[in-house]
Amino acid sequence: MLSQARAVSSPRFWTIARDVVALTKPRITSMVLFTTMGGYWLACTAFGLPLEGATLLPLLGGTGLVVAGANALNMYMERDTDGLMARTRQRPLPTGRLSSDAALAVGVFCAAVSIPWLTFGVHPVTALLAAIAIASYVGAYTPLKRRSPAALLVGAVPGAIPPLLGWSAARGTLDGPGWVLFAILFFWQVPHFLAIATFRKADYKAAGLKVTPVVHGDRVTRHHVVRYLAALVLVSLLLVPYGIGGDTYMISALVLGGLFFAVGAWGLRQSAGPRWARTLFTTSMVYLTGLFVALTVGSVG
Repeated sequence: MLSQARAVSSPRFWTIARDVVALTKPRITSMVLFTTMGGYWLACTAFGLPLEGATLLPLLGGTGLVVAGANALNMYMERDTDGLMARTRQRPLPTGRLSSDAALAVGVFCAAVSIPWLTFGVHPVTALLAAIAIASYVGAYTPLKRRSPAALLVGAVPGAIPPLLGWSAARGTLDGPGWVLFAILFFWQVPHFLAIATFRKADYKAAGLKVTPVVHGDRVTRHHVVRYLAALVLVSLLLVPYGIGGDTYMISALVLGGLFFAVGAWGLRQSAGPRWARTLFTTSMVYLTGLFVALTVGSVG
């Protein structure tokens, strides 16, 4: 017993634990849980359903395992690429702090547990969506990143599924507003990621990843940003006819969407560069957070 206690309290134990947590990409996991809970909340308030802890807690736990598994498997598959990029070379696998077998084991375990968890603890539709998210993220998006900029659109599919997880958990099915939430997340991800790819272009080029700024250049990237931002603003307004969020949401969607679009359009200037891209990235985070807060507040009102 004493030896076990010493092992748990040792610095080595906590270093390994920290690195295992890092495999799950906690910031991404937190955002996914936020949008998943947003989908659940909106479905409940829109249809007058009770917020049930017996559903919400398994939903968040299972979703957390889905994201943890997908991210760990992603790190396993990209361990060599991560070692070539300044922002990722200090991750557990490139540095050798964790073995690739350990990352594979964590990813497979979390993914394998998450689907039965969601099937029996939440709803089969939710579990099916989660399985699609893992399969498309790990099996399609991750390997495609080395081959084509189209990987971004493929990866936007699993990235847009979280609100549907929450919606299906509450409703047991998928309705129009749920699909609008999916579309909002889908179109939001494109300018968000293109901003990152622009100010980290050298990193992606060094790693051999085929992102739009590397393959097609900054000018094409900026035009893509503007096109997808226009689509995002229009899609976000599709919730208005459903009466979700009320006037609070409608006004917020217009104001936040207008701001996001304006920042994106400012990038069409010939002098726009990494500083603009970082501003666009920050604006994307403000937009998404503000939009979901407006939906929540408007639904309560």
